[in-house]
This record gives sequence, structure tokens and C-alpha cells, in this order.
Amino acid sequence: MTSTAAGALRRLYFIRFGFAIAWAVALGVTASSLTPISVALLVVYPLFDAAAAIVDFRTSDATGPRAALILNLGLSTATAAALAFAVASGIPAVLITWGAWAIAAGIVQLVVAIKRYRLGGQWPMILSGGLSTLAGTSFILMASGPDASMTALAGYATVGGIFFLASAIRLGRSARTAA
Repeated sequence: MTSTAAGALRRLYFIRFGFAIAWAVALGVTASSLTPISVALLVVYPLFDAAAAIVDFRTSDATGPRAALILNLGLSTATAAALAFAVASGIPAVLITWGAWAIAAGIVQLVVAIKRYRLGGQWPMILSGGLSTLAGTSFILMASGPDASMTALAGYATVGGIFFLASAIRLGRSARTAA
């Protein structure tokens, strides 16, 4: 990956951090029930992830993780559609749908981060991918319990955002060290 592409990736990670935090705050305020606002937020999050995959794909060179990014685009788009239907069945269905996506997206994120390891700044992404799979499992388990709540999704987005911030900062340090 060229330094130009690394810089674009760093900017994308900063944007993803900002979006994740803003989204988490908005969902946290509306997470007690499925309202038009919380439903819109639920659908927008994977759509934003899909858009980020497109931007990431466009800045990746041919040796990059393009196939995984295309897979992520498909997963995120399908998840947005699935969430639009899951909301009609209630919060447990939302948690199951989100959980399945978190598991699949976490695995994809691991693959992407491992392929980019030499670029630097990828340890936060590796950790985030691994934690995403665990969080997804917990969402699915939470769906069958008495405390099914979308508040956990806001926490998930916050932690993911922090990992994007950490990776963006590390990418900047890697670029300065390489220069």
C-alpha cells in the first residue's frame, strides 16, 4: 500500500471513529424501544460500513484486501436490509441480526487487518475484529434472555470507534517512522 493510500486509510479511520461515537450517542438516547429514529439508526450503521468499504476499496492497491472489502460491502448491505425487516419482530430479532453481522464482519476485519499488517497500525483492527466476533455471539445470546437491549449496540459501536481511532493514530506514527 502506498503512503497516499495509507493516508487515505488513516482519514477514513478518523471519519469512522467520529461516526461511530456520534451514532452510539444517538442510539443510546433512543435504544429503549424501536422508534422511527432508532430504526433509522440501526439501518444507517451498516450502510455507513458499506460506504466505508467502497472508499477503502478505491484506495487499496491490487495487492490489498479487495476481495474481503467486497465481501464486507455485501455483508453490510445485506445486514441493513435484514435489519429493516428484523425491527418488525422486535429487539431480540434486531440483536440476532446484528450479532450475526458482527461475527461475520469481525472475521472479515481480521482478514483485512492481517493482510495489511506490514502497513503498520493494524493491531487495533486485529483486536477489534476478534472482539467483534465475541460481541456478536453475546448479542445473539442476549436476544434469548430477559434483558434484550439495544444499548449494548451503542457500546459495541463506541468500542469499535475507539479501535478505529487507535489504528488511525498508529498509522500516522508508522508513516512518520517510515519517512
